[in-house]
Amino acid sequence: MAAVDLLVNNPLLLKSSLPDFASMRAEHIVPAVRQLLAEATAKLDVIENEIRPTWAGTLARLEEIDHPFDYGWKPVGHLFGVMNSADLRTAHDTVLPEVVQFSLRVNQSQTIYQALKQLQESSEWTLLTETRQRIVNERIKGAELAGIGLCETQRTRFNAVEQELSLLSTEFANHVLDATKAFHFDVTDVTDTLGWPRTLRTLAAHTWTAAQTVNNAITEAVVELSVATPERGPWRITLEMPLYQPFMEHCRNRSLREKLYRASVTRASHGTVDNDPLIIRILTLRQEKARLLGYPNYADVSLAMKMAPSVAAVCNMVSQLRDASWAAAVCDLDDIRSLKDSCGDATPLEAWDVPYWAERLREDRYAYTDEELRPYFPFSKVLDGLFELLERLFSITIRQATDGVSVWHPDVRFYRVYDAGNKQIAGFYLDPYSRPDNKRGGAWMDSCLGRRRLGSEMQLPVAHLVCNQTPPMGETPSLMSFREVETLFHEMGHGLQHMLTTVDDADAAGINGVEWDAVELPSQFMENWCYHRATLLNLTGHYQTGEPLPEKLFDKICAAKNFRVGTILLRQLLFGLTDMMLHSEFDPQGSESVHDLNRRLSTQLAVLPLLPEDRSLCSFQHIFSGGYAAGYYSYKWAEILSADAFSAFEDAGLEDAAAIQQIGIRFRDTVLALGGSRHPMLVFGMFRGREPNPEALLRHSGLIQPDVNSA
Repeated sequence: MAAVDLLVNNPLLLKSSLPDFASMRAEHIVPAVRQLLAEATAKLDVIENEIRPTWAGTLARLEEIDHPFDYGWKPVGHLFGVMNSADLRTAHDTVLPEVVQFSLRVNQSQTIYQALKQLQESSEWTLLTETRQRIVNERIKGAELAGIGLCETQRTRFNAVEQELSLLSTEFANHVLDATKAFHFDVTDVTDTLGWPRTLRTLAAHTWTAAQTVNNAITEAVVELSVATPERGPWRITLEMPLYQPFMEHCRNRSLREKLYRASVTRASHGTVDNDPLIIRILTLRQEKARLLGYPNYADVSLAMKMAPSVAAVCNMVSQLRDASWAAAVCDLDDIRSLKDSCGDATPLEAWDVPYWAERLREDRYAYTDEELRPYFPFSKVLDGLFELLERLFSITIRQATDGVSVWHPDVRFYRVYDAGNKQIAGFYLDPYSRPDNKRGGAWMDSCLGRRRLGSEMQLPVAHLVCNQTPPMGETPSLMSFREVETLFHEMGHGLQHMLTTVDDADAAGINGVEWDAVELPSQFMENWCYHRATLLNLTGHYQTGEPLPEKLFDKICAAKNFRVGTILLRQLLFGLTDMMLHSEFDPQGSESVHDLNRRLSTQLAVLPLLPEDRSLCSFQHIFSGGYAAGYYSYKWAEILSADAFSAFEDAGLEDAAAIQQIGIRFRDTVLALGGSRHPMLVFGMFRGREPNPEALLRHSGLIQPDVNSA
């Protein structure tokens, strides 16, 4: 089809309303993006020729360039994560270098940079709002980190580095997706399924059947069967989390657990999807980028736009939390080993044994299983309860759209968000279920449309909320594990910061401009409500009887809240410190491999060190194909903020509805509304009245006892 034909009615060239996801095809991408780039380049030429050192003459005009990319490029990146295909990859990779090149041109425009510097010194500066001053300052800092001060030769090399890093990031993510899809094994002996929860048996059977439909073939071992059943199988096990986690927790066959575990920690580390060479190249290029910019290492480049002042400050946080959690983690492992030994298992405790025996210990100690909980957490009931909580806390109402909003998959829903006056203020897409064939693992929130003023109109913020929870199977609805419930709350917290912003300037609206190590504050804050009695019980209703979660099960959930908390905290610290050391002290050309470094650090931060053959960094998408490079520590940094924020509600009394709503509105009007318009420490102070205190996190984690004399 001729390129000109693909520009007619091309859904990626819309500039208003919601994106038309259902109409988007891979063949639309290249002509649409190139058209956008041509138009944006022409506009940039005019802006640079007519620029004035004023807000209206610089950033206000640059927003005109940004807006069409919300419809023409941002959806491409979104579909890359949720509807990945070979054709989409090819189209995406074709235009990605051109998009990166244009972005570099904007960020490295001397004309724009000098105008912004002049604006800082002009009489207009004092007339700008604090938000706009911060935007200008951050734009200048961003330009400097984009190589604005480099000589022509250095800038040429810098741009080549950025182009290659962008392509490597995409390739890394594709390798992880392909490696995840490529691995599976089938269980055909029913004795190997003894102890499996019903949900695992059903999902594994469904996965086997779905694979036969896709492949239009049936394996020889089960040639007489066309459809698997939970009772007779076959059962297909993959690396997708809704299968991986319950299998590791409940499979009695130790050799099968070992097989799945080893596949997980060596994913994307061999063959055509080997990410090892990509990791070395990424780290080498990031190091080169840092030195071109005059920084000693990439970690310092990353921290230049974050709350944490230095690598030393991050390491100090890690050290403090490590000291607070080490003894608890040692006890965790001793308890598991003791239970295993008492059950007559004399084999040495290995990494693939820990999830299984930890689950037995949790069942023994708290007398409930995840399988007991799932029937009480049907997805629709959880969603209704979450929306009711948000209405109580933040005076908003959420309603599902009934007017046929265009979506990328039948499972996707669209919701509109209304304020107390019934005025729409935002919207969001929700893509809840695991889809291993074309959707990357994990869960995330991303911006679809940002809040921005377009002439006399206000573009409302729209978010993408993406999860990978257990899907419905046959007549059985999606029954959520408790961890899946927490994940949904987490992503909604991110979405709320995007959607409830009141900032009109796009560069500081919602999550834009928020320092990366503060961006997890709202998400982790929301998770705390999963342990609040009234909230949790309102999320539940047995999918067959409608009965709420029994009080005894709620009590057990709360009692188990900090089960193995020391181990879990150390695991996050290991991720964070490995990331920081890879980007500060590690030499990509040295004799120590990235996996050697990871194992070495695990001796300090894991009571059961990593296997010698562990290659889990090869699937660590957060730092090699996400936004967390030299920033994974942010989860714990922000958790200090989020725990302290939730403690404000605890101090008021969680059962005092009026007080809770009053504090909820204050949280909405500060943390959620102000976005990147203020430094996060100032925003936190506006909400809490003081700087954050790590005591709340340690108290919530059970690592210190509450001070009964306080309050």
